[in-house]
Amino acid sequence: MPINIKVNKDIGVDVQSPTERDAARADIAVDIKPTVGIAINRNVVKKEGKGNFRRAINGDYMMFSHGHIDIMILVEQKKVVAFAKDMINDNVYGAETRLFDYLRKQGLVQYDSIQGGNIYGSMEAKILKAHKSIKKPMSLVLDKINEWIQTEKPIFNSLDAHDDMMQDNMLDPDDEHATELGEVPHEEEKGSILTKNLFAPYLYGRYTY
Repeated sequence: MPINIKVNKDIGVDVQSPTERDAARADIAVDIKPTVGIAINRNVVKKEGKGNFRRAINGDYMMFSHGHIDIMILVEQKKVVAFAKDMINDNVYGAETRLFDYLRKQGLVQYDSIQGGNIYGSMEAKILKAHKSIKKPMSLVLDKINEWIQTEKPIFNSLDAHDDMMQDNMLDPDDEHATELGEVPHEEEKGSILTKNLFAPYLYGRYTY
């Protein structure tokens, strides 16, 4: 007797029971690390340092680390002023001239504003108006002055060392530059003018002459 067989077409749907689906699953551990984007600007140079300066109550900057001059940055007036530290001499004028020549070449002060200040022995100059791209012009001026002071240290250190050497030679000379007399005793009377006899000068005033 013939047997009729019905063949169903594959419609592409995979029918699975929940148990079959769980058995086919594989546990996969995925380690996800967040990525951080870093933008590097090659044109920016960050310098870290410590400048020796103070601030006055009105906001002005004062720098005292130079050996011969004191420097002030007047914020409101936009000026750089240099004063003599102790006394006026050629070293002070030379240091002031080098300072403002350096600031002029760095493009920080107005060239035709460099002049003597209203205080004796001082020198001053106006700070140029900063471009809008420069956010902190006063910090830039402070940084450049501090750089200049670092270049000046060998100069005034050598001058101070020379002064100390000359003082030591005078007060505590070595055997080669010392005499053999040692300590000279103090005499009761010294010099050629007698002061205790009858004809001593100034004893009788003008009648002696």
